[in-house]
Amino acid sequence: MRILQPPGWPRPKGYANGVAARGVQVHVSGMVGWDAEGRFQTDDFVGQARQALANILAVLAEAGAGPQHIVRMTWYVLDKREYLDAGAALGAAYRDLIGRHYPAMSAVQVAGLMEDRARVEIEVTAVIPQVIPQLSPD
Repeated sequence: MRILQPPGWPRPKGYANGVAARGVQVHVSGMVGWDAEGRFQTDDFVGQARQALANILAVLAEAGAGPQHIVRMTWYVLDKREYLDAGAALGAAYRDLIGRHYPAMSAVQVAGLMEDRARVEIEVTAVIPQVIPQLSPD
């Protein structure tokens, strides 16, 4: 994976302008902040974002992937101000689960999400690098 940073552009904070990767693609559908039983444990934005990220990691694990394989994230939020005001706490939750890996990212304010209690929905694309086995000389 290679982070794409055009010369002279200011380095973005918390995301990358672009990512180039080659390998097995994993597409994770939009995850909301409910638990494995489909129940929301909180209406707090950061709490729901943390749970949505944990849900993403669980799906990625099924493919043998981890947070380091994420190349793109799209965040759908109900309230732009709520997202921006949560900056420090949201960043801490992100780093706790994803680490200091910052893929290409978009954040979009939407009029509503399919789950009424959801404050945020996050979808991800990951790429697991393909390992080409060494041929043994015969």
